[in-house]
Amino acid sequence: MQYLKKGSKKLLNAWAFYDWANSVYSLVIASAVFPIYYQALFSSAGINSITIFGGEIRSTPLISYTTAAAFVIVSLLIPILSGIADFVGNKKVFMKFFCYLGALSCMGLYFFSLENILVSLLLYFLALVGFWSSWVFYNSYLPDVAFPEQQDRLSAKGFSLGYIGSVILLLFNLAMIMMPDTFGFGDDGAAKMLAMKYSFISVGIWWIVFSQYTFYYLPKGNKSNNKISGRILLDGYKELRGVYQSLSENLMLKRYLSAFFVYSMAVQTVMLVAAYFGEQEINWGDDDQKTIGLISSILIIQLVAIVGAQLTSKASEKYGNVPTLIVINGIWAVICVVAFFITSPFQFYATAGFVGMVMGGIQALSRSTYSKFLPETKDTASYFSFYDVSEKIGIVIGMLIYGIIDQLTGSMRNSILFLVVFFIIGALLLFRIPRNK
Repeated sequence: MQYLKKGSKKLLNAWAFYDWANSVYSLVIASAVFPIYYQALFSSAGINSITIFGGEIRSTPLISYTTAAAFVIVSLLIPILSGIADFVGNKKVFMKFFCYLGALSCMGLYFFSLENILVSLLLYFLALVGFWSSWVFYNSYLPDVAFPEQQDRLSAKGFSLGYIGSVILLLFNLAMIMMPDTFGFGDDGAAKMLAMKYSFISVGIWWIVFSQYTFYYLPKGNKSNNKISGRILLDGYKELRGVYQSLSENLMLKRYLSAFFVYSMAVQTVMLVAAYFGEQEINWGDDDQKTIGLISSILIIQLVAIVGAQLTSKASEKYGNVPTLIVINGIWAVICVVAFFITSPFQFYATAGFVGMVMGGIQALSRSTYSKFLPETKDTASYFSFYDVSEKIGIVIGMLIYGIIDQLTGSMRNSILFLVVFFIIGALLLFRIPRNK
């Protein structure tokens, strides 16, 4: 492996390229094809709920609760892993492990069925754990590979690469789904379902293959001859406590994390349930129009997000990170209010465009803002562990609230409208951050 200096172009490109590799999960599995496949299983069976552990539960709350459970595990796992990674000095090993766990679990979704729903949900669960656990180590590399003045642009570049790469694979998957006969799957409804299943395999292959470029150039971390012992399993939590205590000395970081915790509940929830909302609440006409419409709307989000991430980066340079985030939160709140009323495909497409514009921006800028606010430290894994645990706990709360409201009211619209509260509170908390940096 070639050693590359911090800030070097090749190292920055290698780091950002992991977004190209793993973002296919968030698009194909989390946002586009899998939600369509999941709902199609229930539709073809003529049901909208299923009995699990003696209780009946609707399809959308079921996937919401499974997602929330996965994030609980990720939240508990990250501190332990980051503690070990810091102690041993090789966080790349952990990033690789979870990359491969996520990718192989995605490939396992080929076997997802209602008949084996518990095993199927476990595979979905493991794919999510793999993706988000590798993500925490990936994020922690940002201050290691880039100087502060490079981080906004690099973070935006990573997300942009992720959007471009995932769109390329999604277009290929869309071609398979809409023209299954061309790919040798047949020409009936079952063929389209089979094409969707093969798209899950394509995600795993893409993720593994393209991540190798990143893994080749990223540094391992500080070398250490220390051995893993029982006592260091709790070191990660001790480090989190240390990070938490350090917040009292860094008012800017403390207040930023409070705001991030609140608005990330809503951002990630919207991203995770958007396709399920579109599938259930929009009048598409027939199933083919629904499939094309949902995937097309996700493509719109991804393509517009490329522009959004770059515009947000420029806006942050001119107006500052925090003011830009405040405006973006306000736009998100308006989007959720509008989403409550939409019913037609055109309205859904238009809303998708606005979602894309702010989705890329808020993700890229949130990551780089946190990186900028960090104190001078070599312990970046622990600080980003704290960041990611905060985000994941927020997602758990957001998904649980979303699922409960959906289950009780029978409508996802009420859940979407409730998310407005999180964006407003997040914006108000951002106002409390000192403006001296």
